Amino acid sequence: MEEELYPIIIQVTIPLPTHMIFAAMTEPGGLSGWLCDEAHVENRVGGTYRLRFGGDSPFETHGTVTHFTPDVDLGYEWRAPPQFAGLMNEPSPVTRVYFRLAPSPEGIDVTLEHIGWGAGEAWEAARSWHFHFWDPRMQKLKDYLIKTAYG
Repeated sequence: MEEELYPIIIQVTIPLPTHMIFAAMTEPGGLSGWLCDEAHVENRVGGTYRLRFGGDSPFETHGTVTHFTPDVDLGYEWRAPPQFAGLMNEPSPVTRVYFRLAPSPEGIDVTLEHIGWGAGEAWEAARSWHFHFWDPRMQKLKDYLIKTAYG
């Protein structure tokens, strides 16, 4: 049996207060500034969320909030875009997205961890797509917040 793939882990350091960063990750207006085109989030464990993405390959992800500690962490189930839906979305989501905020000398380290990847070529393609999805968005989070704070 093949081993599961490693989680996607991406970190950015943002030189702003934790509460500003967490708000951009949990409020619809903030989320639409860096992550998606439209967002609905019930900010509590067990709450629902829905994120809509436009562009060349529009899709929607929705599900349940799995972690929610204000200014510390946030996690939710992840439903993949259509090209990976058969692999990742049924019978239930098998991957989860988790964000953790922690102080560092340069500001706040924001770490994304996308976990639950299976094994095999199809999973490798899905993981690669998601890495290339998340990596620029984490930088966009930093850029969005700095522009919001400083103009």
